[in-house]
Amino acid sequence: MATLTDPVQATPRRARTISTQYTIGRDKVLYGGLLALTAIAYLWGLSKNGYANEYYAAAVQAGSTSWKAWFFGSFDASSFITVDKTPAALWVMGLSGRIFGFNIWSMLVPEALMGVASVGFVYVSVRRWFSANAGLLAGAILALTPVAVLMFRFNNPDALLILLLCAGAWAVTRAIDSSRHAARWMMLAGALVGFGFLTKMLQAFLILPAFGLAYLIAGKPALGKRIVHSVLALVSLIVSAGWWVAIVELLPASARPYIGGSSTNSILELTLGYNGLGRLSGNETGSVGGGQGNPGWGGAAGVQRLFGGEFGSQIAWLLPAALLATIVLVVAAGKAPRTDRTRAFAVLWGGWLVGTGLVFSYMQGIIHSYYMIALAPAIGALIGAAMSVLWRRRDQWLPRATLAGGILLTAGWSFALLNQTPTWQPWLRWVVLLTGVMAAGALVLLPELKLHRTAARRAGLFAGALLTVSALAGPTAYSLSTISTAHTGALPSAGPAGAGGMRGGPGGGFGGRMGTPPGQTGNGTTGNGTAGGPATGNGATGNGTTGVPGTTGDGTTGPGARGGGVGGFLGGGGISGVSTDLVTLLQQGAKGYTWAAAAVTANGAAPLQIASGEPIMAIGGFNGTDPAPSLTEFKQLVAQGKIHYFIGSGSGGGGFGGARGGTSSEISTWVSENFQSRTVGNTTVYDLTTNTTS
Repeated sequence: MATLTDPVQATPRRARTISTQYTIGRDKVLYGGLLALTAIAYLWGLSKNGYANEYYAAAVQAGSTSWKAWFFGSFDASSFITVDKTPAALWVMGLSGRIFGFNIWSMLVPEALMGVASVGFVYVSVRRWFSANAGLLAGAILALTPVAVLMFRFNNPDALLILLLCAGAWAVTRAIDSSRHAARWMMLAGALVGFGFLTKMLQAFLILPAFGLAYLIAGKPALGKRIVHSVLALVSLIVSAGWWVAIVELLPASARPYIGGSSTNSILELTLGYNGLGRLSGNETGSVGGGQGNPGWGGAAGVQRLFGGEFGSQIAWLLPAALLATIVLVVAAGKAPRTDRTRAFAVLWGGWLVGTGLVFSYMQGIIHSYYMIALAPAIGALIGAAMSVLWRRRDQWLPRATLAGGILLTAGWSFALLNQTPTWQPWLRWVVLLTGVMAAGALVLLPELKLHRTAARRAGLFAGALLTVSALAGPTAYSLSTISTAHTGALPSAGPAGAGGMRGGPGGGFGGRMGTPPGQTGNGTTGNGTAGGPATGNGATGNGTTGVPGTTGDGTTGPGARGGGVGGFLGGGGISGVSTDLVTLLQQGAKGYTWAAAAVTANGAAPLQIASGEPIMAIGGFNGTDPAPSLTEFKQLVAQGKIHYFIGSGSGGGGFGGARGGTSSEISTWVSENFQSRTVGNTTVYDLTTNTTS
């Protein structure tokens, strides 16, 4: 223990010296080490991810130059259309861009720091009711979960959402502990969840039943006061979540950008439809699948979804152990008083895990594997707490047997997950299994050996080390693979290439990391989609080879039109596909225009906007199906001289591809029939100032 002494000069009236001591104990050192190592892991080689999801990166760029774009979460600095989410995550990254200049690091470093803070909140929440060691284990599990490592190094909204929910759980913990200030803590929890709504809409509310029940059951004040405090928390949530929604709804449509992802230019419709109830029912108007139920985006509904395929490799390493841990905590609480912390913890974090997990398991709409980060904090917290309870009682046969059984369950399950990539580090699965068996055996036998106290302590530490290696070796290896690999695009996935893999996707199977979008065959070869309309690929079952839009599985150029079907609006060629000639054209042609160019779909426009730094109109929003602008509106904007170019097909352009009927196709057809085109780099560009019919 290190002791720092700060002497204070004695007053003339007192002869003795007064000193204030600041102690740095073992727990604080280990806690600081956990946060420092997490920061190193999340920041290491961060630039290899480039602009990550360019759809959000373009909006961050826009917000770093325009306060209007920043406030509304607009895709472009001229604020034509917003992204299809509420903008809180963009606010953080946009402010960083304003302070440090927009670049990869200013955008992604805040995401990594949110991950470090999330680990910190899980630690203090678990430590408060259990032990520092339990907090360290909980924080380490969150930090090393593959999907957490992925998303805390990415620019999707999930990083801020997890931070806010972890902070909210900590606030509920403080409320349960408090007699005098419980109302304040519950209102803080409500406000944090409310800002979670402004980050990723209704997903933030999945934890509300767990938060509310934990306080109503275990809070110290009388029942009437607990109900009042819960109502105050709900009011706080409504205010923190609703102020921005109210402003957007009350403003005239002409004074704000179009609400991306909605068909009626309404944030309420987006909240309850595409990003809300539509995700549960599968009836997502204008979505990727565009219809009732999309089993290809996440596989068949049911509890097996979280344990198999690509989802399992992202989150399921310790999921069985976390479910067992919830049962352990409930049993350990037994008939304890209502305010028992162990029971409250099980309700709070177990409710988070089970409630969110069931929704993810049975939702019929679009779900991606990276959503699973929402389960990681609860998994870490539950296992850390249950380990503390069982370890303290390991001299009793039932806790000892439960602990040993949990170790064997986790080791066996990790072996199965590692076996999904049989050619990747094949030795690791056997190490995990062997150490698991050894740890379980040691825990069962050691109390029977009647060892000397010092020897027993050392043997216990050895068993604990074996347990840790067995439980964390698999996810740690996947996390290290994630850190060492570049991740970009709309569908990132943690771990080595080929891990898990979703199957049964629309238009063919999902093979490999990104899967096979519609319009491509299962082996990654582009189908014969037509420009300006839906790609009609010959979808076959995926064979695990990454299918990149517009290319064959081996990376050579395929025959299909770029941007066809889902492939076009889920990434295109990215910023690397934008030629320097096209960048120069856009930058020189932007002077005097509101938008340097227009392109169909936001993902067609994003690389152009990031590369050039000029506003690019994203026709049809994210996937080209938003009715914005209409053909009439687009003609008016062209006549008013507000748009210089229209980007057609070609690398990095997006353009004509991705439009599945509607206004996007009408605009594409009108442009091709009325304006001159030329090829810049490998992209077709229409000059909207040269009408061939006039």
